[in-house]
Amino acid sequence: MENRRNHNSTKVPRMSEIFPQAVIADKFVFLSGTPGINPSTGKLSESFEEQTRQAFLNIKTILEEAGSSLEKIVKTTVFMVAGNDFALLNKVYNEIFPANAPARSAPQVMPFPGGILVSVECIALLE
Repeated sequence: MENRRNHNSTKVPRMSEIFPQAVIADKFVFLSGTPGINPSTGKLSESFEEQTRQAFLNIKTILEEAGSSLEKIVKTTVFMVAGNDFALLNKVYNEIFPANAPARSAPQVMPFPGGILVSVECIALLE
């Protein structure tokens, strides 16, 4: 596919050198799972709510560098370690998307390494 390229931000810590933070293909940006690591400190909060908020801030940075934005997200998948955090997830989701929220799935997953409580992937429009 000639209209495909990988994108990585230097402003957000990468989880792995094996896969990119995002792939831009035609008019879409596909983001890999993005945890809530604070780029300033390189650390995670112990709070699910704060990790979730930071994950979306990291996504915002990656998307804007790629030529998109939070407003252009059409689908998110929020992978949560604890399945009882929906109230906190909904609180943050409403802050990030106060109107016209994207479609969302939120499966519970086995624990991530290093204290990660949530990881968010998404698909956004490029234009």
